[in-house]
Amino acid sequence: MIVVEVALYALIGGGALLALVRLARGPSLLDRVVATDTLLVIIAAGLAVHAALVRDPTLVPVLVVVSLLAFVGSVSVARYVGGMMLRSGTGDGRDVGRPVAAEEGQGRS
Repeated sequence: MIVVEVALYALIGGGALLALVRLARGPSLLDRVVATDTLLVIIAAGLAVHAALVRDPTLVPVLVVVSLLAFVGSVSVARYVGGMMLRSGTGDGRDVGRPVAAEEGQGRS
């Protein structure tokens, strides 16, 4: 049984390490958001594995809070980035600045 525990914790730790690398190196905001969401899912999985191995049901509320935090954070960032893309007018996600019409209107004052 100890071999299974070590293998599970090693896999979870390796996944967390890879998520941290993506979080640090991610070239765009969305890469970092996905890495953060993945890290929170790995933390939730680690808590679930630990609770199952030690048969401790008191970790379930912590698991629910971490899962809700991951969900709310992902939805919030997705809505924020989606709103920025709609306002940019291009729809391809590359230009997240001000719309061209708003920039042209400022020079006529």
